[in-house]
Amino acid sequence: MKSKTLNLRAIAEFLVVAVCTATFAFTTLGIGVALMNRDAAGSRDFVEYWAAGQQIVHRANPYDDGAIYALERSAGFPAGVPTLIMANPPSALLLVLPLGVLGPRAGELFWEILLLASLIASIQMVRRMHGSPKNLKHLLAFAFAPVLSCLLSGQVSIFVLLGLVLFLNLHRSHPFAAGASLWLCMLKPHLFLPFGLVLLVWIFVSRSYKVLAGTLITLGLSSVIATILNPRVWEQYLNMMGTERVDRGIIPCMSAMLRLYVPPHSLWLQCLPSAIGCFWALVYFRKHRDDWDWIEHGSLLMLVSVFVAPYTWFMDQAVLIPALLHGAYCTHSRTLIAVFALMSAVIEIEILRNVPLLHSALYAWTTPAWLAWYLIAHRTERGFTIRELSPETGRAI
Repeated sequence: MKSKTLNLRAIAEFLVVAVCTATFAFTTLGIGVALMNRDAAGSRDFVEYWAAGQQIVHRANPYDDGAIYALERSAGFPAGVPTLIMANPPSALLLVLPLGVLGPRAGELFWEILLLASLIASIQMVRRMHGSPKNLKHLLAFAFAPVLSCLLSGQVSIFVLLGLVLFLNLHRSHPFAAGASLWLCMLKPHLFLPFGLVLLVWIFVSRSYKVLAGTLITLGLSSVIATILNPRVWEQYLNMMGTERVDRGIIPCMSAMLRLYVPPHSLWLQCLPSAIGCFWALVYFRKHRDDWDWIEHGSLLMLVSVFVAPYTWFMDQAVLIPALLHGAYCTHSRTLIAVFALMSAVIEIEILRNVPLLHSALYAWTTPAWLAWYLIAHRTERGFTIRELSPETGRAI
């Protein structure tokens, strides 16, 4: 009977590896095809960053719908598709500034190399923070569906991931640099509301003022540079946000769906999960204040922050890699690792079937699924902390 069970487990593991390998291979192939396609630069989210870079280099309005429309069409953006406007604040324009001196094809290649380098660096740093275990669990991050979607579309969420990992890696040894790295997290600040609130409280409780100084100085410098290039850029950004109302779009996440499907369909309903999440985060921090660890406790905090975010796109879930890898390293259950791989593979299959990423309710289950998976994985190794991890603790998948 035991032998039969082991055979079934071996078959199940083989099927998991086969399915995940196949979906990863096809997704990677899709990325390659997109890069070789003559009009690829105009058919991916990358084009909004390239157009904004072109505008800011020429000291023009990077949020001008008409000018962005013309630039995107010149790069091959499909006719009849609404204009993609970079919704990040002016302090983020420093990131896209190099794209302003490159054509769409050269800019796309440069951007993709930056994304890939940031992803590799992030995963390797997370692995080192866990003692560089001698297993292949870190490969789960490379095959994580939101990450592959970011690479395919050219989304900046991987840069946000890099900022988060740099903070986790540097907050003890180089607090000022850790704070400066949070500038990348500010590309999408709505993903970090409970996390950011606890971070601010932690800074004052632990007197880690260098972290705060690093963040404020970096944000200030990037904002000053954007303002020098275009003195009216903040006014233009606020006008764009007031017109576009990104927060009121049809977005497959819990907060947006709460507003869409629950009367009276008011905006406060969309913000309610974030308010509850912030309250929970303060209680959680108070409970663990004396032994607070940003890798151990910050993992659950980050999962909750994305879960309750007022709005979040599917690709934004790439920032969950540190938390999910922490869960993978905390559990020795091969079944849980297989479940995680299969969940990611299911999403990749949906992507390959051209299910719309931005507005399909089929993607609403993902964030709560990652949170539930982490809680189960962490429960299986209760009391197992980041300080106990070493290269000898890991097992091969």
